[in-house]
Amino acid sequence: MELTEQEDWRALARERQELTRRLDRLSGVAEGRVREFLNARDTLATVTEFLDMSPRVAARLEELTRELFGAVLDEIETDLTHAVREILGQDRKVVSRRDVKNNRLHIEFEMEQDGRAEDILTGQGGSVCNILSVGLRLIALSQLDPAAHRPFLVLDEQDCWLRPDLVPGFVRLIAAIAERLDLQVLYISHHPVDHFAGHARRVFALRPGRENGPRLDILSERPAAVLDLPGFAVTAAAETEE
Repeated sequence: MELTEQEDWRALARERQELTRRLDRLSGVAEGRVREFLNARDTLATVTEFLDMSPRVAARLEELTRELFGAVLDEIETDLTHAVREILGQDRKVVSRRDVKNNRLHIEFEMEQDGRAEDILTGQGGSVCNILSVGLRLIALSQLDPAAHRPFLVLDEQDCWLRPDLVPGFVRLIAAIAERLDLQVLYISHHPVDHFAGHARRVFALRPGRENGPRLDILSERPAAVLDLPGFAVTAAAETEE
């Protein structure tokens, strides 16, 4: 009888020992789950705080974007307005509509006369579009890294919608901007070459040839001393027929 009791006690001791080990393992698992819960709770709090802050951050980014580009766009508006008024001789104003969508600045240019908006694509029979497109190209080119981009612009019949009497003023303004920004411009036009002679560094005429195809004749060229000036180079090419 005593032997049986001893065996029972030993069996109970082994069972207790096994239960103790299981309890230790479960306690370790429980502690790990508690740490995971606490980490998840902290992460959730951080994400929630970020999401709550996101609208304010987006609004601030829009403000900073407008502030950053506001001065630049104001200057562009002024320059383009000056160009339109000087060439067309009319009291028009270039304005930009600015909006931030998906963290990107969207800009639309409009023309105003007496407070009324005018479509730049059709205004003055396309003359406004001629002037603004050249102005925007010159501005964009002036902002590029000169080490990575050549300061060179080709304007192919950019005066196609301008009245002949407006072309000299248009060319004069382009020449002045090219000189100020140190750019070289190749200007191609069907207008008479005398519109360009006073402002271009060289004036060419592209004429049909009889045997070897079209030929390019130099009609006028400024003195060598002037040709050496960098940036003072608006080249006009007139396509004419003999």
